[in-house]
Amino acid sequence: MQLLYVMDPMCSWCWAFSPTIQAIKEHFPTLTIQYVMGGLAADSDATMPLEQQSAIHSIWHQIEAKTGTQFNYDFWTHCTPRRSTWRACRAIIVAEQLQPGSASTMAQAIQQAYYLEAKNPSDRSTLITLAASIGIDSTEFSILLDVKDTHQQLKNHMMISQQLDVSGFPALRVAKDQQAIRISDGYCSSEEVIKRLQGVIEQAE
Repeated sequence: MQLLYVMDPMCSWCWAFSPTIQAIKEHFPTLTIQYVMGGLAADSDATMPLEQQSAIHSIWHQIEAKTGTQFNYDFWTHCTPRRSTWRACRAIIVAEQLQPGSASTMAQAIQQAYYLEAKNPSDRSTLITLAASIGIDSTEFSILLDVKDTHQQLKNHMMISQQLDVSGFPALRVAKDQQAIRISDGYCSSEEVIKRLQGVIEQAE
């Protein structure tokens, strides 16, 4: 039995979901979690339109009010926002490739840099620095981040997301006996997710 976590590190609801993922790890320590990159927005060098910046800024406030999740709003003045998340997704894929088991650590590093430290994960330089900070060789990481094979791996991840019929991030599925059991689509509280997972695990025993 394996838990599939479909996410994008630059998805603000996925950031709010971080405590739930941590609670799952603590409650089910033997459960393997596989990170599947959903890929919200393609690579782009274009500055995010002001209307879109305002909309996402507003979503941060909504999430903050609903969940208590912290955001550093300095990002919107200190960085040049781009609607571009695929490189951050590839960063997690490459981290896992170079250091097996590090997908969750890299995802957390990206989220903390983005949402708490007002750094831009759309930038290569940010991602390379973050990879080095978790012990990954920055030269190897830099080489692999944008190569054709890594782009293909992200496409494969997004195809899996489609096959799992994911309707919103974050999403959880339990992979068991060649089946994918839906746990959640979109934000869900730790208590509710753990309750659903417990039910699936008990049925399997």
